[in-house]
Amino acid sequence: MAGHPYKRILLKISGESLSHEGQLGIEPETLMVTAQEIVDVARCGVQVAVVVGGGNLIRGEKLARSGKIQRATADYMGMLGTVMNALALQDALEALGQPARVVSAIAIAAVCEPFVRRRVIRHLEKNRVVILAAGTGNPFVTTDTCATLRAAEIGADIVMKATKVDGVYDSDPKLNPAAKRYEKLTYADVLRDNLRVMDMTAISMAMEQKMPILVFNVKQPGNIMRAIAGEPVGTLVS
Repeated sequence: MAGHPYKRILLKISGESLSHEGQLGIEPETLMVTAQEIVDVARCGVQVAVVVGGGNLIRGEKLARSGKIQRATADYMGMLGTVMNALALQDALEALGQPARVVSAIAIAAVCEPFVRRRVIRHLEKNRVVILAAGTGNPFVTTDTCATLRAAEIGADIVMKATKVDGVYDSDPKLNPAAKRYEKLTYADVLRDNLRVMDMTAISMAMEQKMPILVFNVKQPGNIMRAIAGEPVGTLVS
């Protein structure tokens, strides 16, 4: 454990990190690459909890915009998508020899455990990777907010938000080649400038709980390990 600033992390990954960019579904090779990154971190003694999104399978908000499906229903469908992703990730981790457990905020007894805070902490102490599925179990709440909430509940040292970009910029780097990347930001900066780090509920909660958030590029191999080692990766919000 020596040399690592973090004992327990909450890793937030999007559903897209299990699929090819811009495609729906789960792509086995991409799934295994993501799983290997997590295994590398767990093997160096860091306790890892993972909150996984479901955007590669279903986007509740987008579905609700059609007006045919209520937003609450669409959000529940999205939560079930995260359970499917979590089950795939659990098998991928175990195929690499890393014990893992899926814990769901919605009771689905046949395939995973319910979220019980003390049990989750026990799994982490036994060096099992815990995959937290179904968000908070509530509609109208994003998986970003879930990540901040669960991080506080389980006593994580940091929320690591894995994204497609290498941090937070003052404007969209895809549209503006001169966009400036921030190395460090305060919660107040993010709220004031409406920077798209996480949704505002997640940022407000992180500020209240004094929970640091690191935003980094998951598509860059080894980035999670670099972040764990305390190297300057991405943007730190604190």
